[in-house]
Amino acid sequence: MSLPLCIIGAGKVKLTGAITQTTFHRQPFPCSMLSIVSIFSYFFHPKQEIDMKTTKRLFPILTLIFITGVLIGKPKTLKRSEIPDQYKWNLTDIYTDWDQWAADYDRLQELMDRYSGLKGTLNQGPDALLDAYYLSDTLGILAEKVYSYASLNRDVDSRDNAVSAKLQQVQILFSQFGTATAWFDPELLSIPWETMSAWLTETPALAPYRFSIENLYRQQTHVLDEEGERLLSYFSRFNSTPRSIHSELSTSDIRFPDVVLADGDSVTITPGQYRLILSTNRNQDDRRLAFETRNGLYNANINTYAAIYNGICQRDWAMAQARNYNSTLEAALDNNNVPVDVYLNLIREVKKGTGSLKKYHRLRKKALGLKEYHLYDSSIPVVDFNKTYEYDDVAEIIQQGVKLLGKDYGKKLKGAFNGGWVDVYENEGKRGGAYSSGVYGVHPYMLLNYSDTMDDMFTVAHEMGHSMHTMYANETQPYATADYTIFVAEVASTLNEALLLDYLLGKSKDPKERIALLSLAIDNIAGTFFTQVMFADFELQAHQLAEEGKPITADVLNDIYRQLLQDYYGEDVAHDDLYDITWARIPHFYFAPYYVYQYATCFASSAKIVFDIKAAKGRKQKKVVKRYLKLLKSGGNDYPMEQLKAAGVDLSQPTTIQAVLNQMESLVDQFEQEVDKL
Repeated sequence: MSLPLCIIGAGKVKLTGAITQTTFHRQPFPCSMLSIVSIFSYFFHPKQEIDMKTTKRLFPILTLIFITGVLIGKPKTLKRSEIPDQYKWNLTDIYTDWDQWAADYDRLQELMDRYSGLKGTLNQGPDALLDAYYLSDTLGILAEKVYSYASLNRDVDSRDNAVSAKLQQVQILFSQFGTATAWFDPELLSIPWETMSAWLTETPALAPYRFSIENLYRQQTHVLDEEGERLLSYFSRFNSTPRSIHSELSTSDIRFPDVVLADGDSVTITPGQYRLILSTNRNQDDRRLAFETRNGLYNANINTYAAIYNGICQRDWAMAQARNYNSTLEAALDNNNVPVDVYLNLIREVKKGTGSLKKYHRLRKKALGLKEYHLYDSSIPVVDFNKTYEYDDVAEIIQQGVKLLGKDYGKKLKGAFNGGWVDVYENEGKRGGAYSSGVYGVHPYMLLNYSDTMDDMFTVAHEMGHSMHTMYANETQPYATADYTIFVAEVASTLNEALLLDYLLGKSKDPKERIALLSLAIDNIAGTFFTQVMFADFELQAHQLAEEGKPITADVLNDIYRQLLQDYYGEDVAHDDLYDITWARIPHFYFAPYYVYQYATCFASSAKIVFDIKAAKGRKQKKVVKRYLKLLKSGGNDYPMEQLKAAGVDLSQPTTIQAVLNQMESLVDQFEQEVDKL
């Protein structure tokens, strides 16, 4: 786990509610432990984690039904004990019981003490360095198991205080260890590069660690001396304070009001109810009421949110300066060796290519028969479908959808569905959303809250993409290079969704069904690509204010966001002042600054790979698939830009971004044709 700014991890960071998470970029264990402290290791489906664009919940189900063994269907209970075991994950693959967990926890403490005792030994030669790395690997693998067992148990029943206490116990231990091992990087860098280079050449056993060592020396000017690193480590808990305050203000302390809808029903505008109204309620006044009520909650505390976000920006700028970076953006991107121009070009190219997005909303306005079209109208389906996909059918449908990826991929996918790796249904005390969490040496685990919608089916495909990526990487790479960065983390997940969508579109002839599917595809691009780039632009502008010593107030932040809405939607969407405060409620801004742009780069990468797969035939297609699977197998053994280039994707070229814009344009044109048939 490596940390950009040593604040929040540069592994696979995803967030929802009060949880932030990162997985290891397996550098020497001190960095890994620091990352475990501040962040964890899950993948959350983007639709679940950012309420940036409510996804439609009502979609058609195809008539094709596959039977995969005995079908039980969705349980009619929220009691976990009454849900069949086949729909619950099997955590005994990690530990058989808490006694076994406790034994490893104690062993972890002992190994940490041993590791701390290695201080001052690294310059004794390559064998001494190997001892440190071997112990680092042992600690990291053990830490994943100890942490994951407690975390996964907690997530299926957050009411269990005993389990929550065990999880906190692990986090406190990791925090203490992070401070005690701040010596490692400075001590390693005290060895001249000429000496280290010779060690790497003469010692084959150091090969798994070559990339992380070379990367550390590359960033040498940004690593402080031992005293400096120790001082910064003291701020690791403080650094999470702004996001904790945002979480408490937005979840624990928020009180959702009741409203009376046009039919006389009184409803509480919770996040779930809000999404439901925007995606199913055909009365525009009801949608407006829900929007004004929900955003009004944030607006009531807008100055507090601005103060919190100012704290985020000032913290990031202070840390960037402490580590000798010229900007917060440079600091955030440097860990993965991503050029600043990639970020800036992404913003520039997408802002120029919003024509198809604007056209889509014009078409929706016409199809919905609205005099004025607002963003709160963007989630209501143009056509109504309310059919279901039972989970027992989904495995076969998804396997058919990703068949182009080959037999080995299909075999692994089937095993993931049937191996006790997935916790499927909602139960009392279970956390919401969906994620995939890898445990090295065991297998990935997936958490779902499946409710039989088509959107849920795509969530399964998405999370299975993460799980397959983790599986391939862990089976191929040693621990030191098994974990991949967030820069490539969403490629496999969004690629799975794209292939599934193509499969479903290819089987559908009904115009209404095709409209629903095309809407899903377009909304995915709008939410995962356009909106994330708009968010990235906002983050950059806000952080630049801190760098320039300018005030960051609610009015200033609102002005930035208002202009971005104008840039992306123009006159095709009526403006509502309460949308200007959207920045206040986006958790990523507070939990993982400069993260969201990677949704867009991953989406562009997967779109390019899907295009290459579909454009090729026969042996050429197999070659493209092999190239893609090599990306999954490569884990974190190189810089992500280089890994993607090997997979046929060059994000430094505007043509890669243009491929997504062309895809959006094609889908919107198809949408227009289908709407005209109604």
